[in-house]
Parts: sequence; C-alpha cells; structure tokens
Amino acid sequence: MRPKRLLTLAALCLFLQLSVDAGDWPQWRGPSRNDVSLETGLLKSWPTKGLKQAWLFKDAGIGYSGFSISKGRLFTMGARADQELLIALDTKDGHELWATPMGGVYPNNWGDGPRGTPTVDGNYVFSLAAKGGLIAADVATGKTLWKVEAKDFGGKVPDWGYCESVLTDGDHVIFTPGGAKGAVVALHKMTGKLAWQSKDFTDDAHYSSIITADLNGAHQLIQLTAKSIVGLNSKDGAVLWKSDWQGKVAVIPTPIYKDGHVYVTSGYSVGCKLVKIDAGNQVSDVYVNKVIKNHHGGVVLVGGHLYGHSDGAGWVCQDFLTGQEVWSSKAFGKGAVSYADGMLYCLDEGSGTVVLAEASTKGWSEKGRFTLTPQTTLRKRDGRVWTHPVISNGRLYLRDQELIFAFEVK
Repeated sequence: MRPKRLLTLAALCLFLQLSVDAGDWPQWRGPSRNDVSLETGLLKSWPTKGLKQAWLFKDAGIGYSGFSISKGRLFTMGARADQELLIALDTKDGHELWATPMGGVYPNNWGDGPRGTPTVDGNYVFSLAAKGGLIAADVATGKTLWKVEAKDFGGKVPDWGYCESVLTDGDHVIFTPGGAKGAVVALHKMTGKLAWQSKDFTDDAHYSSIITADLNGAHQLIQLTAKSIVGLNSKDGAVLWKSDWQGKVAVIPTPIYKDGHVYVTSGYSVGCKLVKIDAGNQVSDVYVNKVIKNHHGGVVLVGGHLYGHSDGAGWVCQDFLTGQEVWSSKAFGKGAVSYADGMLYCLDEGSGTVVLAEASTKGWSEKGRFTLTPQTTLRKRDGRVWTHPVISNGRLYLRDQELIFAFEVK
C-alpha cells in the first residue's frame, strides 16, 4: 500500500475514533456535568411502536446507579447478594466485561444497592459505594488500584447512603464525606492519598455532586448541602464564597453554573435559588422562589431556560436569569431529564415511561413515548425507576434495577 494511501487511511481511522469518543458520557450528567449531550443527528420523533432495542442486560444487580460511557465500555454499579459491585459492560452488545467488589450492601426501605455514577478518567474509573468505600479501578481489567473509606476522613453515612458521583479534576479525585474534619476531600488520583480537606467547610454530606467553574481567577469547586451553596478553591479547599440554603430531608440535585451565576434547587417544598458571584467572590441572591422544586430528577439548562420536574407543578420551563415561570405542564409524571439535539428525554419514575419532548419555551411538546418492558420484580415497594437517562453515541441508556436497556436514537 502506498504511503499517501496509508496516511489517508490513518487519518480516516483517527477521525472515526474522535467521532465516537465525542459522544462519550464519562461521568455523572455527562462531559460537563449538566445532563446536556452535544450529539446531533438524533431522532426528532419516535416511532409509535417504540425505539429499536440494541440490547438488554439482565444482571446489573439491584440499585439506582447511573452510567458512564467511554471508549466502548459502560460503567455502572449494582448489588448482587451481599456485595456492591463496580461493573463494566461492552457497549456493542451489552455483555459483561468484569465486576469488581466495592463493599457490603447498604439496606433501606427505598431499595438496597448503590446510587452514584462511576467516573472515568483515562485508564482509571472511580466509584463511591453507598457505605462510603471509594475505589480506583483499571478500566480494562477492573483491578482495584486503591481504596479509601469516607469514615477515614470523618464522614458519616447519610440516611439514604452516599449517592454522590465523585469528580476527577486535574490530578485529584474529589468527593464529600462530610463532617467536622472537612466536608470535601481531594485525593491524589494515582494513589488515593490525601491532598487536602476543606477544614473551613464542615457541613454534613447530603446527596448532590460537585461541579467546577473558573471564576475570579480561581478554579472553583461548587457543592450544595442542606445548609450551604459553597465555592472552594481547587488548590487547597479554602472557602472562596458561601451562600445559605434552607434544605430539608434530602438535598439531591446537582448545581448548575453559567456566567458567574449558580442555580440550585431541592424538593420537600424548598424551591430554587440563583446566586451571582461578583469580583472578589462577593455573592448575592438574584432570586429565591418555588417555581422549580426538584426532588431528584435534575434540571437542564438549555440556552437561557431551565427544564425539569417541580413537585406539585409538573414539568416546568423557568427563565434562568429572572426565575420567572415560562410554562408548566402535568402531561407527564414526575421523573428525570436529560437533553440532546434540541430534545428533552424525560423518564416517569412511577411507570417507567419515557418521553421525547421539544426543549421549547412555547410549552410541553411531546414527540414520542414508550414504556420500559420488561420491568424488574426486585424493586422494593417504595422504590421507583430513578436512574437518569443517558444519551451516548446514538443510543439511549435506561435502567430499572438489574435491567439495563440500550435503544437506538440515531
């Protein structure tokens, strides 16, 4: 084969690889931790008979863990017998590649098993079990490279277990054990050794996950608890700014950052809040209201508008900067949401029904629906279909306990 042809073929292979990797979903809520996919060319309506199923995996174990997808592998967690496991599947056909023990099961009335989502970073995958065991594993083999426990840093297991999806940031793995020693901890990614602990931020852990923002000359870590919205310096965990939050029972949704503003919401009649961080990390409230009271299905920011479910109001579109309601609809049940290519992927936690709807300020506009089948027989009475939808490389991934579904959406 001629050198010029070889170069052309190599360039084509590289292009195809980059195209595939561009659709990966390597952590909780996707590449930017906002449940927004950058994929295009996806279906704008669904067939009345439902989507084509690529595969169904039936042994993920019980739990609500979400999916991370990277380079042809899907990572999640599940409990089989008396062990929580970090599990890897082949995205091509759904067969299991490996399963690595993480620790014992954390039992509760809403369903045993892990809740967080693994985080993939290069050749490593990091995952936090419900009891607080954090492991680093090799993505190819599942071999455990190191392990720490949240209790080693003064953490106490929250009522529903640890649900956070850990963050990798530069050379660090960051998570929230909570407690008087410091709520947030940064570990050296390669070894698991402590880099710093936020000694001036000591809230108890709740269930939200950390996001990052480059703001006022610092790379910041932003976290939400039942008491606070806080920005920490990623270098040492120092508090850069803090705003009060009146959370109740369980504070779950991940914060959203845009242009010097941080939006948070939680359920149990609490509502939502937008704060502005000005020069010198001076923080002020833009608004505090109850337009969106999101329990745990999350909200997405598309352009200048937020979309998500609000307890009592149904599905809501809210203006990000003013906090005003644009529209609300009870055409679909409570649940989780993700966004891709102009469309909302909405999941009804009660029935397992999935809807495709336009992300439009004009109102609820449904473009297809189907109901997951089969559904688990292992879910506890108080449990629901709580795993968030993931859109990656032309597929929609959904879960009901031990059942993982992959559907074609391109």
